[in-house]
Amino acid sequence: MTVKNAFYAQSGGVTSVINASACGVLETARAHSDKIGKVYAGHNGIIGALREELIDTSLESDADIAALKHTPGGAFGSCRYKLKDIKTHKAEYERLIEVFKAHNIGYFFYNGGNDSSDTAYKVSQISEQLGYPITSIGIPKTVDNDLPITDCCPGFGSVAKYISTSIMEASLDIQSMCESSTKIFVMEVMGRHAGWIAAAAGLAQREEGGAPQIILFPETPFDKASFLRRVDEVVKRDGFCAIVVSEGAQYADGRFLSDAGVTDAFGHTQLGGVAPFIANMIKSELGYKYHWAVADYLQRSARHISSATDLDQAYAVGKAAVDLALAGKNAVMPVIVREQDSPYKWSVGEAPLAKIANVEKKMPKEFITEDGFGITEAARRYLQPLIQGESYPPYKNGVPDYVKLKNQLVAKKLAHSFNV
Repeated sequence: MTVKNAFYAQSGGVTSVINASACGVLETARAHSDKIGKVYAGHNGIIGALREELIDTSLESDADIAALKHTPGGAFGSCRYKLKDIKTHKAEYERLIEVFKAHNIGYFFYNGGNDSSDTAYKVSQISEQLGYPITSIGIPKTVDNDLPITDCCPGFGSVAKYISTSIMEASLDIQSMCESSTKIFVMEVMGRHAGWIAAAAGLAQREEGGAPQIILFPETPFDKASFLRRVDEVVKRDGFCAIVVSEGAQYADGRFLSDAGVTDAFGHTQLGGVAPFIANMIKSELGYKYHWAVADYLQRSARHISSATDLDQAYAVGKAAVDLALAGKNAVMPVIVREQDSPYKWSVGEAPLAKIANVEKKMPKEFITEDGFGITEAARRYLQPLIQGESYPPYKNGVPDYVKLKNQLVAKKLAHSFNV
């Protein structure tokens, strides 16, 4: 029986630990070279498969593959590209099969979030419809922490650690200057429909009612009057107010506060600018001097402050993906299973992609305080273990020493190209 090769690709917004999942896949596949041949990585995600731009990871040294564990970003390039419906865009799937056949690929590992799970699920179906056997395994990754079934998503714990640390430090800064200067600080964080990242900011509170005094979640409809009233109360009580707002904060009718009026490659509303929107509202209505910041890419790329727990889980799901494939599983995803909160214990389980694809897990009501501006003790019990532990990267000349792979493409075997 011919040993099949594997295809691994990264998708969507990357994280500070997605390369740890890649490391888990590659090291585990190398340990089973009698069952999996070469592992090709998609240059820029699934686009690399469609364009037949495959990176030969066998050319990378064991040391460089191991260094992926402490290197942020997407080592092979990621993308925002969602496979269309096979009924109306069969050519895309026929192209995938054509490329897989040409390079003897029998395993497909796709590392991403909601839309990426959909892609992995669709690929698992084409073996039946197009007559080519493909073992397709999804690998969870998303800073938004909004995949169902899995207790948490690799990538989230590190963002949570970064956000809680950043708002704690910024709050100390503004507190020291509020008597004669700025009284309002607004930090915008990621989170389109789910407020997990915003909630993590609550871990910075060192006492009840401490900074950040206000958190705005997508799950809680924004009410201007009650919000401004709370801001004014906090400033008069504490002298300053630190606010964390999710980019997906919205009104009761579902309109985003920061709707930019355009959509991204996945068809999602492009968001951005809710921090200055909130800050200017406060200035206009209450007159308080402000500063605002957008965590943006900094929150998801900050490998220097990644959670050790998150790193361990990211590697574990990469390893488990290969183990599941070799066990004959298909159309599944390895997931994190929480066994207990304190001391925190977790393991890796599995779930069908059909129940994960295109499903978003939002913050449960019991995690948000009754007034809608903070997190409950239940939320703290859930969040706290995910930011535990430090795993600093090696440093050289005062800055992190991150690996850069060769990323050499294999020779194309197909005569024609495919436009993406």
